[in-house]
Amino acid sequence: MNQRKARKSPDEMTFLEHLEDLRKRLFYSFIAIIVAVIPSWAFSRQLYDLLARPVTQYLPEGTKMAFTTLTAPFMLYLKVSFLAAIFITSPFVFYQLWMFISPGLYQREKKYVIPFVFFTSFFFILGALFGYYIVFPWACRFFINLGKDFQPVITVDRYFSFALKVLLGIALVFELPTLVYFLSKIGVITSRWMVKNFKYAVLAAFVVAAIITPTPDIITQSIVAVPMIALYGLSILIAMVVGKRKEKQIQEEEEE
Repeated sequence: MNQRKARKSPDEMTFLEHLEDLRKRLFYSFIAIIVAVIPSWAFSRQLYDLLARPVTQYLPEGTKMAFTTLTAPFMLYLKVSFLAAIFITSPFVFYQLWMFISPGLYQREKKYVIPFVFFTSFFFILGALFGYYIVFPWACRFFINLGKDFQPVITVDRYFSFALKVLLGIALVFELPTLVYFLSKIGVITSRWMVKNFKYAVLAAFVVAAIITPTPDIITQSIVAVPMIALYGLSILIAMVVGKRKEKQIQEEEEE
């Protein structure tokens, strides 16, 4: 009973106070990203070369990407710096997310702040790496080979939009295990519910893969969808373990 009283009810904060807290967390996150942009800008050319490698390795030798406006190179380096800053500051951003939701948690649940920040950051970066090393090169090779009878003219702004969609999209999808862990901890979902809805999860995985991947072929979409389904399976195991621990804890409390 003491643990329940330790939980701060969301009703204790007004709607405007919730908005103010959200605004504060977003502001802190934005300032952190802006600060991280400064050192990222110093390495913006190297970061661009790294980001462009999945497509440049398949272009004819000597071919470079093009730009159609004078400000395009500047905006490209700025956007690349922002993208790098997002990943650099992701632990801090996820910490701000935790601070926003923590008032609605039990006191015993608030101690999970470090695991939450660690695993959200880990899976976020892992998803981006999967997109960069697996999905991205496959998609680039598919398009380059499809248009091998033509002269490729790839503009830097369109390429960055393509890269942003793939990397951030897959990075967010990889947050599923962490999300399921904390939802199961607070009793929102259970492993039984997840198993029951597995077929819908498979359908959702291919729908999301079709949105994230710009290629229309089923092979590229499967490269994204299959790991998503595997993550869902991992999430079921996570929810199962959490559920058993909760049942054991309830039994111990009843025995006391």
